[in-house]
Amino acid sequence: MKNLRYSIGIDVSKHDFKACLSVINEELKVTIKGSKSFTNTNKGFNEFYIWVTKLAKEPLPLFYTMEATGIYHEGLAWFLFEKESALCVILPNKAKRYMQSLGIRSKTDSIDAQGLSRMGAEQHLPLWQPLSKNLYKLRSLTRHLESLQGTKTALKNQLEAVSYAMYTLKSVEKSLKSTIKTIDKQINLIKQEIIKMMEEDAVLSIKAKCLTSIKGVSSLTAAVLIAETNGFELFENQRQLTSYAGYDVVENQSGTHRGKSRISKKGNSHIRRAMHMPAFNVVKYKVKPFEMLYQRVYDRTKCKMKAYVAVQRKLLIMAYTLWNAETMFDPDYRILKETSGNQESKPLFSGSGPQGTEKKTATVNVAALDELPCNLSPEALFSVDQI
Repeated sequence: MKNLRYSIGIDVSKHDFKACLSVINEELKVTIKGSKSFTNTNKGFNEFYIWVTKLAKEPLPLFYTMEATGIYHEGLAWFLFEKESALCVILPNKAKRYMQSLGIRSKTDSIDAQGLSRMGAEQHLPLWQPLSKNLYKLRSLTRHLESLQGTKTALKNQLEAVSYAMYTLKSVEKSLKSTIKTIDKQINLIKQEIIKMMEEDAVLSIKAKCLTSIKGVSSLTAAVLIAETNGFELFENQRQLTSYAGYDVVENQSGTHRGKSRISKKGNSHIRRAMHMPAFNVVKYKVKPFEMLYQRVYDRTKCKMKAYVAVQRKLLIMAYTLWNAETMFDPDYRILKETSGNQESKPLFSGSGPQGTEKKTATVNVAALDELPCNLSPEALFSVDQI
């Protein structure tokens, strides 16, 4: 009887979401009870909740399953969390692999909702716990900063083009310079607000210092990593993190054919953008083990960008390891930190809204010299031979 449950799969898009309700019986057979579309608004959330209540009449456990689709799933996720519902939020790649295992090739909102419903019925997925609302504010600030910096770059390119044009209008040039100056002021204000938000919370500031203990990683880079990963909350291992960021390696070979291996780039582009400059910095400052990795990949491939991408990926894994271990980076020694499975976790942004629970780790190995940090099998490590 413990396997009996209702499972609601939800495929969320910008304007609406598709829901599919199924039930698993004693023979572990999944039966679809109904499906329906709702608007991605508060009104739609309430209509959805009433619809589920009408269909799920039997006194069985009820679980909701949805993908982490950017920001569009967050409104419904918070709504269900406040209703004290059992909600599972999974990474898109995990749902995709499950659908592929069922032999499903087509992709529609209805098929995705049915697949998520079946996945929630068959598997015991970890329940979602939201972090503080301040973390979402931090992400809003970092993304706004990224947008301002992109606008500034575009305007500077336009200004340069105007200055080299055959016929130059002083009014256009003056307007561009004035706009760039205004954006510079806004960028400085946003940076100050980000730093202030991170420093005001004692718990977050300590964990952020673990990331910035790597020479070349700034507080702004740490802020982007924390905001875009929700404090690394969704990830159970390093492989999931690298896949989420788009650093997972895609091979192209069949029989005697040997194509080029590359990273997928099917992930969070904000993270990859944030890791760009730190990768240059750690190589410039000759920080071990990153500088050693860069040299090894460059010597073999003669391609600087491939070497820097390898460093970016290793930096991301190192940040994840330091975050979970709550320890400072040391390039020369292996640090072993053990945390008890019964140890109480510290909430991020203490005293500011609903808190999530941090994942409890067993034994975490932080890399020394050129060793990769991982407590998983060797297949989960990043093989530089695949770059």
